[in-house]
Amino acid sequence: MTTRWIEVSVGAFVVAAGLAFIVLAMKVSGLDYRSDDKSTYTVYAHFNNVGGLKPRAKVTMAGVTIGRVDSIQIDPQWYDARVTLKIDNSMKNKLSEDTSAMILTSGLLGENYIGLIVGAEEEMIQDGGQIRDTQPALVLEDLIGKFLSSMGKE
Repeated sequence: MTTRWIEVSVGAFVVAAGLAFIVLAMKVSGLDYRSDDKSTYTVYAHFNNVGGLKPRAKVTMAGVTIGRVDSIQIDPQWYDARVTLKIDNSMKNKLSEDTSAMILTSGLLGENYIGLIVGAEEEMIQDGGQIRDTQPALVLEDLIGKFLSSMGKE
């Protein structure tokens, strides 16, 4: 009887560990973030260079995740990257027209994400609006190349 009890306990532990792993994977991947269109609104931003930014990357303000990157496409009119952001509805009427967006990196070689800094204007960005003040990603290879070329001139 004790052998049976041990086998059942080990089986329950394995099932619980598997469920915990699945929940952890969902949290880390960002798949648990609200993705229904009713809880978000759309904002667009144009960047000269998106670096390694990918869809589903987080959008933050003051370090707090307030949305996700929905898609990245080439704008056929300006030939730059048009990034579609899905922002949480709780931020509606809180992002002013002069909000700035920049592509940041988590750590030295971490993932890219978008950081927003709210401006001081009274007009707010509405659903389908655009962030005009953007700063492109810093590409590490470009910085190293500039450093090496400046070292060669001396």
